[in-house]
Amino acid sequence: MTKRILVVEDNDLNRKLFCDVLKANGFEVEPVADGELALNAARAFAPDLVIMDIQLPNISGLDLIEAFSKDATISDVPILAVTAYAGKGDEDRIRDAGAKGYLSKPVSIGPFMNAVKGLLPA
Repeated sequence: MTKRILVVEDNDLNRKLFCDVLKANGFEVEPVADGELALNAARAFAPDLVIMDIQLPNISGLDLIEAFSKDATISDVPILAVTAYAGKGDEDRIRDAGAKGYLSKPVSIGPFMNAVKGLLPA
């Protein structure tokens, strides 16, 4: 069965790149540009994995990750955080919020796909 991935990314080029790469690798993808729509999109789409930008307008990706972990319908979905802000302590804060994986931008395709495949349930 095809794995489903929700991509929460406000940057049009990054969102398109992530979605194109994932589709080319056989995944079903649902793009979301607005973090405020991510929870409802996740409930409707029932993803196997969420790729989450941390720097989103209107809502922090960290807050979203925490909201996902508190929602019983989607709390078990692993989250791969992707961020341009890779300062000291950022990865720890992001993982403490509930992200299972972490990548800093710019993202290379090989490490990106390895991270995606490593987080997806078998």
